[in-house]
Amino acid sequence: MSFGYQVLGFGSGNIPIPFDAQYLVIAGGGAGGGHGGGGGAGGYRTATGFSVKTGVNYTVTVGAGASGVNNGRPGTQGSNSVFSSITSTGGGGAGGDDGYSSVPTSGGSGGGAGISGNQRTGGSGNAGGYSPSEGNDGGDNTTASPYSSGGGGGAGAAGADGSGSQSGAGGAGSASSITGSSVTRAGGGGGSGNGLNVEGAGGSGGGGAGHASSNGVSGTANTGGGGGASGGTTGDSDIYSGAGGSGIVIIKYPDTFTI
Repeated sequence: MSFGYQVLGFGSGNIPIPFDAQYLVIAGGGAGGGHGGGGGAGGYRTATGFSVKTGVNYTVTVGAGASGVNNGRPGTQGSNSVFSSITSTGGGGAGGDDGYSSVPTSGGSGGGAGISGNQRTGGSGNAGGYSPSEGNDGGDNTTASPYSSGGGGGAGAAGADGSGSQSGAGGAGSASSITGSSVTRAGGGGGSGNGLNVEGAGGSGGGGAGHASSNGVSGTANTGGGGGASGGTTGDSDIYSGAGGSGIVIIKYPDTFTI
């Protein structure tokens, strides 16, 4: 969703008054793969000293998380979040299985590689090219049975690679105290189990866990967490991967002004 707001100063007349604000802008998380990897967390950008002015409208867009998928399909990318000139990139979609595509996509944090007998690398994080980084890479898969998948990248850490019979966990999110207490957001989603391997846990900060035989867990709303991969097989049309969690935009400003 998106909306505009106006910053108004007290007793400023028609003269704009500049002041500094702090922001936290997190994009929507990517979806987990059907029988695949974990979804990447939405891009995470925060800073202090951002200059704004009274009497000026600034557009805010809160990015939606990507919807879950079925039948072994790859997950899709989450939507961007925006505050003024600051854009955070939606989390990368996870790879599914080789019946569709086990290749993940890049994003704020990258999606995890899907289940495949071919080597797949996790999607790249920091798709916006910002410094500091928006997020981290997704995990790689394994190419030998039981073909474990990779976890989605998180704002604080890369997604874990699949290893032996263990699919990768989602990367940890990052903590912010912009609201007055420390809250961790933008964790990556966990990779799928398949009855022979163990599903990956969701990353701290709203990442959804993968599942071995049922629906993946969705990323938590307003954290930008990546969705967990679903279990089952390619033909399970009624089993869905976890959706990405919606993003969030938080702005902290002096209490001498009113939004």
